[in-house]
Amino acid sequence: MNTLALSLGLLIFSFIVVSILIVPFINILYRLRFQRKKQDNTVDVFGAKTTVFNYFHKKKEGTPIGGGLLIILVVALLFALVLPLLNIMGINSFSAYESLESEVNVLFFTFLSFAILGLYDDIKKFFGFEQAGFFGLRMKFKLMIQVLLALIIALMLYFNLGISFLNIPFVGTFEIGWLYIPFAIFVIVSFANAVNITDGLDGLASGILMISLFGLWFLSTSILDLTISIFIALWIGALVSFLYFNVYPARIMLGDVGSLAFGATLAVVGLLLGKVIALLVIGFIFVLEASSSLIQLLVKHFKNKKVFVAAPFHLTLQSFGWEESKIVQRAWLVQIMLTLFGVWLAVI
Repeated sequence: MNTLALSLGLLIFSFIVVSILIVPFINILYRLRFQRKKQDNTVDVFGAKTTVFNYFHKKKEGTPIGGGLLIILVVALLFALVLPLLNIMGINSFSAYESLESEVNVLFFTFLSFAILGLYDDIKKFFGFEQAGFFGLRMKFKLMIQVLLALIIALMLYFNLGISFLNIPFVGTFEIGWLYIPFAIFVIVSFANAVNITDGLDGLASGILMISLFGLWFLSTSILDLTISIFIALWIGALVSFLYFNVYPARIMLGDVGSLAFGATLAVVGLLLGKVIALLVIGFIFVLEASSSLIQLLVKHFKNKKVFVAAPFHLTLQSFGWEESKIVQRAWLVQIMLTLFGVWLAVI
């Protein structure tokens, strides 16, 4: 069977499954009151207080949170069913690595472990359990757990899959040995938080992620890694269906369960493909959003000043008078070009 046709078929199937389930899922979230709550006058955005968030997003109160959970459940279940089914049909689920099982384990562990952390955080935040600290968990504990999970993933990449190199376009591939472990930890934790921070406008994070995944999907087919290709195809199909309900005005939002899991897994896919520099280009908007929040936090802490009107950067654009839908649409257009540029860098 043509592998491209297989991946496209699975993408469509994943889209249909989520499309069937998402409206009942939204209704369940309403019944559980798993919704965006009314905020205080200020809200903590990566450690920095801002009133701009509430000023522009008050109308989002009551919108169901946790759409990422449906995507994760559908993608994980379909991925777990498809791989053995292909073997039964005599279709080899070939991988770029010697150990197909190890590659699958890395994808599953990243996707599910960060999802569990995000879900726990969502539950504490939206049901009022121990409302203290940073989004339900104190920031330092949340980061410690993320680093621990990223360490496990980095060790799996290094020891189980033997990845210890860094490819730099126009320069070459460098063997960095055990330094790959802290490098991978940094990339995974950074992207997990970057997607989480970007998920502030209707359709912003999910749309950028969808476009990014199309680029990584192309790269996975170029190196003939059917395992990653199938995983990304299922992920894209589910995201497209979700995005229909997530565009302005959103009927459902990702929540931490989705944004943390998707950010970490996006990083791991880039690491598995060996295209980290391309990943940084493709994920530049995520990097920009996270960097603006971090810079704002550090400058405010040490200088008691603000670099931006508000952080992350999309809040600054809103404070300048940009409409939410205009910011998102223009971000998508920029993301298309970033993805094309990142893919070009990866294949030259």
